[in-house]
Amino acid sequence: MNTRRRFLVQAPLLAAAASARAADTPPGTAGAPPTWATAPGVGPDVTPQTFAEAGKLMQVSMKPAELAQAASAWRNTMAPLMERRSGPKHVALPDSVAPATLWQPLQFAPRANVGVERFKRSPDAHRPLPASDADIAHAPVTQLSRWIAARQLTSERLTKIYLDRIGRLDGRLRSIITLNADAALAAALAADAEIRRGHYRGPLHGIPFGVKDLLDTAGLATTWGAEPYRHRVPEHDAVVVARLKAAGAVLLAKLSLGALALNDVWFGGQTMNPWCLDEGASGSSAGPGAATAAALVGFSIGSETGGSIVSPSMRCGVTGLRPTFGRVARTGAMTLAWTLDKLGPMTRSVEDAMLVLQAISGPDAGDPYSVPSTVSFDAGASVRGLKLGYFPAWMNEDPATPVDRTALEHLRALGLQPTPVSLPDWPYGTLDTVIFAEAGASFEELTLSGGVDQLKMQVIDAWPNIFRQSRFLSAVDFVQADRLRRRVAGEMARIMNEVDVLLVPSLRGEMLTISNHTGHPSLTLRTGFVEVGEARSDWAPDPANPLPKFNPPRRVPHGVTLIGRLFDEARLAQVGAALERAAGVVAERPPNFA
Repeated sequence: MNTRRRFLVQAPLLAAAASARAADTPPGTAGAPPTWATAPGVGPDVTPQTFAEAGKLMQVSMKPAELAQAASAWRNTMAPLMERRSGPKHVALPDSVAPATLWQPLQFAPRANVGVERFKRSPDAHRPLPASDADIAHAPVTQLSRWIAARQLTSERLTKIYLDRIGRLDGRLRSIITLNADAALAAALAADAEIRRGHYRGPLHGIPFGVKDLLDTAGLATTWGAEPYRHRVPEHDAVVVARLKAAGAVLLAKLSLGALALNDVWFGGQTMNPWCLDEGASGSSAGPGAATAAALVGFSIGSETGGSIVSPSMRCGVTGLRPTFGRVARTGAMTLAWTLDKLGPMTRSVEDAMLVLQAISGPDAGDPYSVPSTVSFDAGASVRGLKLGYFPAWMNEDPATPVDRTALEHLRALGLQPTPVSLPDWPYGTLDTVIFAEAGASFEELTLSGGVDQLKMQVIDAWPNIFRQSRFLSAVDFVQADRLRRRVAGEMARIMNEVDVLLVPSLRGEMLTISNHTGHPSLTLRTGFVEVGEARSDWAPDPANPLPKFNPPRRVPHGVTLIGRLFDEARLAQVGAALERAAGVVAERPPNFA
């Protein structure tokens, strides 16, 4: 078509478009204040039917006149609000930029983190160093540290023991994404040299550890377990990694996590449970759970947003401490949800967890949610007379087991006072609006660019679908969920004023949701065993891929969970340590990895 003919054909269309743009941009009047619904019209045309269909998602209905009014004004009122991500003035928001509104659980316990730093370890039993490498590998940090301090064991030997176990055993677990072998051996030799010179840094000095692969490590890949980031190499260590190195610990491995911190499948496959290799380790701190249980590391660091320390700790039979939100700075950690993410130790004993917590606690300028706090712990403190809260109905319903009920009796026998508590019958699941909205915001660019299409898991309950769906959450409902969060935090403050700790079934959905949103600390520890006739999964049931069944049933560890007062990990751990001793099962090992 020649230029003149093209103009004759297109001129009416251009004139119509110009008229539409003029209608989209009402003329200004001198001296008149700015008003809504007068922004330049942008975005695609919408119709009343568009709003009628969208209303189905939001469960909102409008009359025909209201639909027409909303459609006519959308391009001038609401569509311009998308300018930040879709307009010519696009602004990139790295995940280090936190929301302006801060969530601070400390407002519900203003004096909780005030105190004197005091840490009293359990007495040294002077156990001789075992002849067996396996016995050394499975020992808790509490004991390993004493052998190293007494120069009965070197960090070099311990590091080589773990490297040997990793080489022989991790192929069945897939718990390690990146091995740091050469640097770890160099760090171990340096630790031994320091200790020989009399410079002993403390109980983590020379102990090899692993971190969930969402913590940055300078010059070492940090992949977030996800295909789009598998070649990502940070320039700096995360604050938690730097603090552990400063304590003398030896970084041995980056441990697996479900992609972008969901469940137990990463780009290298599924991480398996050392106690039952036919099921996943649970997630998203799958690697820390499996590697710690199988004694591939001395201890590990996991993270939790909605259950990612509690669940793998319970399934893999390790001790998982989820600290109070704000106690441990998250600078250099992948952000999933700014107001929910927490970093914490996963270990082979309760005292180990507190030794690690002491090293990693404290604020950092890079995490505006982090606050100063003290860590006090007395491993031998009496728990007699403490009030133990529990929900009577929960103890007799799934997912509670006989192990949970036995734990209640153990604590009663130790002198705690079981105290029934209750919560209002509210829709606590709606709080997950906050998780979904924050996660959707954190991975907005990956979602809108189609990068999530690279992830292995594309089922309905995996992040790709959740991130896409989250684009359609209502901002109004987000604010209402945030307001409900404040009310729920008030209810938890009421309960925790009545009791010292709570005992809850580890995977009770309401409490996982509540305590993660209110920021309360939790401690999950193995106190017994159950038998399962079918493999357990973090994923929604898929009839096309049934889970393995077991005949006879498999014996697997079961962990119970204690919830503590805000910033009162000390009392939480004291009760946990007493329960650990009473249960007497902490030393049992996964048969295939003993």
